[in-house]
Amino acid sequence: MSSTNADGGPRGRQQTGRLIGAGMAAAVGIGPAGPHPALDPGLAGRQARPVAGVDNGFEAGYRVRFDEAGADGLVRTSALLRYAQDIAWRHSEDLGFDRSWYTERGRWWVVRSVELEVLAPVAMGRTLRVATAVIGHRRIWARRRAEFRLADGTLAAVASTDWVIVDDRGRIMRIPPDFGDAFPNIELDADIIRVALPPVSPEACRLTLRVRPQDLDPMGHVNNAVYLDWLEEAVAEAGDAAASTAIPRRIAIEYAASAEPGDMLEAAAWPVDGAGSARWVVLRRQSDGADLVRACLDS
Repeated sequence: MSSTNADGGPRGRQQTGRLIGAGMAAAVGIGPAGPHPALDPGLAGRQARPVAGVDNGFEAGYRVRFDEAGADGLVRTSALLRYAQDIAWRHSEDLGFDRSWYTERGRWWVVRSVELEVLAPVAMGRTLRVATAVIGHRRIWARRRAEFRLADGTLAAVASTDWVIVDDRGRIMRIPPDFGDAFPNIELDADIIRVALPPVSPEACRLTLRVRPQDLDPMGHVNNAVYLDWLEEAVAEAGDAAASTAIPRRIAIEYAASAEPGDMLEAAAWPVDGAGSARWVVLRRQSDGADLVRACLDS
């Protein structure tokens, strides 16, 4: 699935290995500050132009379900990623790019990296007004922005997601012209989001995980939100259980490779030197030691 300037497009190079700056929330807003009228939770959706200077977008309402909230009654961080990917899919479907379109052509969008900042608590049963737009692209990737607002207009979270398009063999491809026509956006002067992970600390806390059938999505991949659940679990295992509910909290994730059904994984979490509560987390496959996910979580 990064900060933007007043016209909705990032400027300058993305700083690798760093979290979203505090200015991200103050960047261009998606939609008006006030509540949007009559957005039915999880059902209504419509084309919109939420980012100035970007001629595409979509908005809808999402009610926080019982199973999407934690023991504290607040939305889980991973649920926000699920909303972001769902509204992106709905935006695509509404323009004719549905599952059959992708299947016939053997082309699929997959998340390469994401930055997420959670700014306000969202209670179970509350409805979020979610708006999204493709705000820019480079030759082989595109950036989508999503904002999540409470009914009173409070900005609860903001996400930037870098996507790449792959073929049936998982090879990254150039973005087809069809998408530039359907989702008009600018060419970015920025790099894809990356997490420049240092060597794993000898003091890192380690956690073993297994990929279960229910972790897979319709593409047969471990869903990107599942990885976030695992990352937060690793940080909790390292002694910071409050990190997954702190306000504000910031997460940067780079998806380097896919886990397969039945894979045994190892997560390692350790503090970022001189960065307070921030922690590095890496998720690796035990069989070959390959990095699957690199992340930095800050609260």
